[in-house]
Amino acid sequence: MIIHLLTRRTPGYLAVISMALLCCAMTACRRTPGGGARKVYIAQSNGRYTIFRNGQPFTVKGAAGTGQLAALRGAGGNTIRTWDTLQLGALLDEAEANGIAVIAGLSIPVSSSFGFYRDPAAVSALCQAYEQIVERYKNHPALLMWCLGNEVDFPYRPRFRPFYKAYNRLLGMIHDRDPDHPVTTALINFDRRNIYNLRWKVPQLDLISLNIFGELPQLRNDLRQFAWFWNGPFLITEWGINGPWESETTAWGAPIENTSNKKAEQYYQRYTEHMPVNDPRFLGACVFFWGQKQEVTHTWFSLFSRNGETSATAQIMQYIWTGHEPPHKAPNLRFMLVDDKGARDNILVGPGTAHSAALVMESPGHDSLRLTWEVLPEDWFIRFRGDVNPRKPPSLDSLLTSREGMKATFRAPLTEGPYRIFVTVHDAYGNFASANTPFYVIAP
Repeated sequence: MIIHLLTRRTPGYLAVISMALLCCAMTACRRTPGGGARKVYIAQSNGRYTIFRNGQPFTVKGAAGTGQLAALRGAGGNTIRTWDTLQLGALLDEAEANGIAVIAGLSIPVSSSFGFYRDPAAVSALCQAYEQIVERYKNHPALLMWCLGNEVDFPYRPRFRPFYKAYNRLLGMIHDRDPDHPVTTALINFDRRNIYNLRWKVPQLDLISLNIFGELPQLRNDLRQFAWFWNGPFLITEWGINGPWESETTAWGAPIENTSNKKAEQYYQRYTEHMPVNDPRFLGACVFFWGQKQEVTHTWFSLFSRNGETSATAQIMQYIWTGHEPPHKAPNLRFMLVDDKGARDNILVGPGTAHSAALVMESPGHDSLRLTWEVLPEDWFIRFRGDVNPRKPPSLDSLLTSREGMKATFRAPLTEGPYRIFVTVHDAYGNFASANTPFYVIAP
């Protein structure tokens, strides 16, 4: 029985946070109740925490996603983090074939789902279903740990007691059925309130996870200032550039997206300058998103194209993990202009009017480069809907009137509203670069 309970995320996007482990009292022991050596455990020595997997120290060099596992291994990664049990068996098998460990997500309703947590039958059904999942996969050699809930929130108020009762029931079941693998949960950012409540109300949790994007530069300071209360080990299960919810917007509220090359620079800077890799509590991090997904745009977090082409960010992760650069770098795209204007110029156009888009490359004149242009309606209502797996809007290909070299011309849509023009640059080595510019059609 495969369970897929869609966890309600921050409206409009997949927020990010990483994994962190609670203190000594929650550190996994080295041996199972039967006396055998544990497959995965967390040990502390001289103030430093370490994951041990099959008896060997293991540092997570990971990615959040569900695919491109061969590319992950080739780039020097060793861990994939997923959010639910859909296709978990296939993922574990593919991960094992590629030498990748898996942080397996067990999705649960958010803590404010009062109707669910006050329904004993619903909670029992979930517990029984996940008991089958844990029994089925606990001996899989690719399994690293379980992540019980993603961004579910851990509040103070008494009305959340049914949630805590259910959560501890699930946690106890996992520990009973699988003492060989730690259990964590993923929080949004470094949230003291959540950590207080996890410490007090979920004392058997082995580790905490953090999904953290724009607040990563403050993490070291947060860890230091809060060490008086919590000084346990931690993982980061999602990290990356600022999300659309943290970014500059146009006058009509459309998030402004950087080029793929600029984003690669930001990933590198964020990791080298702000990732707490030297903290003795740090167990590793998972970059977001290893694959292709729609989140405001189909390119915002995607380290790969829909066809599996590699971005500059994926290549940067290879350099971070291995110290080696790939033989062929992704195309170096600088920026795109529409009618000689950029996104921050708040481009307003009339219905059906003609416009031009121009792409500026760092090294123009590559005969092997191929450009794909698209005009798409804005993925406008994502912040106000519960769709956690949105699809790319349909492309308005008929609006493109010409494509020549690094330029394209197009007609504005006839319907008032927000749109974007996208360009993707493909090279001959399976790499890509992307940029987009938002514009707004104003009806007469």
